[in-house]
Amino acid sequence: MRSYSFFTVVLLCIAILGVDILSFYWLQDITQLIESIWLKRAINILFWCFTIGLITAIMVLKITLDDINPQRKHLLVSSLYGLTISSFIPKIIFVITISILYFGNVIFSEKQSLVIIPLVGLFSGVLPFGVITYSIFRAVYNFKIHTHKIYFKHLPKAFHGLKIVHISDIHLGGFNKRYKVLEKAVNLINHQHPDIIFFTGDLVNNYAWELVGWESVFKKLEAKIGKYAVLGNHDYGDYSDWDSAEQKRDNLNEIVAFYNTVGFELLLNTSDIIQRQHEKIAIIGVENWGKPPFKQYGDLQAGMQDVSNIPFKILLTHDPSHWSDEVITKTDIALTLSGHTHGMQVGFNYKDKTWSPIKYKYQHWAGLYHNEQQYLYVNRGLGWIGFPGRLGMRPEITVLKLYVN
Repeated sequence: MRSYSFFTVVLLCIAILGVDILSFYWLQDITQLIESIWLKRAINILFWCFTIGLITAIMVLKITLDDINPQRKHLLVSSLYGLTISSFIPKIIFVITISILYFGNVIFSEKQSLVIIPLVGLFSGVLPFGVITYSIFRAVYNFKIHTHKIYFKHLPKAFHGLKIVHISDIHLGGFNKRYKVLEKAVNLINHQHPDIIFFTGDLVNNYAWELVGWESVFKKLEAKIGKYAVLGNHDYGDYSDWDSAEQKRDNLNEIVAFYNTVGFELLLNTSDIIQRQHEKIAIIGVENWGKPPFKQYGDLQAGMQDVSNIPFKILLTHDPSHWSDEVITKTDIALTLSGHTHGMQVGFNYKDKTWSPIKYKYQHWAGLYHNEQQYLYVNRGLGWIGFPGRLGMRPEITVLKLYVN
């Protein structure tokens, strides 16, 4: 909430109060079906207690935000954000639905309307509330494995059948030290018996202290050949206030050191070469590269300079926008792996059909894309940022199997 002015927060509270007044007005049509006057009063009291409590919590949090311990701030803001979304959106849907039914009613008789319209309106509010609540408490860590086979004409034969596990956007601060939750994902990854594990950035939300206690979990990740990673936009501490440039730099250095501790090779505009039976492939990793307002630390040319003579290259870059701007048609990189978008944590997936509002911002936002013999895979992320839930966009573990065509 630091990024919002006090005036903006006041407007949010006024909007919540306005929607709740309309909701309460229509709620009276529903409670008239209840005979017990005490039950009616109890419902009304609970309704307003929740409204006043939510508005009070938002105002108090905004006023005292600077004095809150940074380690608690993220969780408090995210929890309040989730609570606001889960109550505010269903109420808006409820008010719109019941208003349309009431004022535009031509289907039901006046007698039927007294019962049917309130019940339909209530259902229109309860259903989204249930869906959003499910997305916060259940779907947010309901990990899903996406498996794809990709065929290349120039993949060295020694690497035929190479199995890659690709993960991204863990945002450890959101896990709140619930180590066993992420261990479920680790077990799923290890069960795939990957040759290589790639992580494409956003290990934390902002701070190195989010990493405390996670070493033992990450050390359990197993890969036959190796584990590689790059940084994401959230790993640089750019979204926090620092007392000095040195403090920000120390924060980044701690994050970099963590990768070494847990056995990941962190590629910072650098590369590595993997060899099998005298054949080689190159792994390139760049620092975060994104379109404004995201800062661009990535240098693809620097990352490629030591492996330019190796025909088959794999690139790790956090932001998928990098693929269309600097990779396809401009390089011979065969496979690019990215994350960043989270699939907006909200969307629709059915068989091969996917949709999310994020598609209107990012051309490539989730899944597999290709241009001739150059491929991009965008991982939907393992964690969350902002909204503490996932609606139709489950956290992802990607398994890619590479074959010679």
